[in-house]
Amino acid sequence: MIAAVVLAAGAATRYGAPKQRAFLPAVLAALDGIERVVVVQGAYELEAPGAHVVDCPSWQDGPGASLRCGLTALPQEVTHALVVLADGPNLDRRAVQRLLANRDAGAIVSASYDGNRSHPVVLERSVWGDIPDEGARALEPVLVDCSDLTPPGDVDYR
Repeated sequence: MIAAVVLAAGAATRYGAPKQRAFLPAVLAALDGIERVVVVQGAYELEAPGAHVVDCPSWQDGPGASLRCGLTALPQEVTHALVVLADGPNLDRRAVQRLLANRDAGAIVSASYDGNRSHPVVLERSVWGDIPDEGARALEPVLVDCSDLTPPGDVDYR
């Protein structure tokens, strides 16, 4: 089984408001068809219709802490977790499908756009215990070219 983890726990200090609330609906729409979606909240309470919202009290320890909270909330039958950011409003369903189709290329598989690593990322269960506080970005992935698609973006400022 494949599940999705949406990281939405940050304080959005550079943005100046809970940007997760503004961008989460678009991100969730791109995950349509994934049976289990977990949204990790921290600094702000969130509503995510159709998803399971998980509170992460240790969100301030870094994105790895939030990711670990999300992974821990997944049922035992989940073999792969698709990881996306709540502040990536241009997440393309085709990138999601491409990463899922290539999930067995490595334990960590990441989208790349013009050679730059980005999201989504797929994590095989075998690496879930290896997530450091700085997040999966600290781990070496197999890159899947998504240069023909629009990158998901990462909104930090209004």
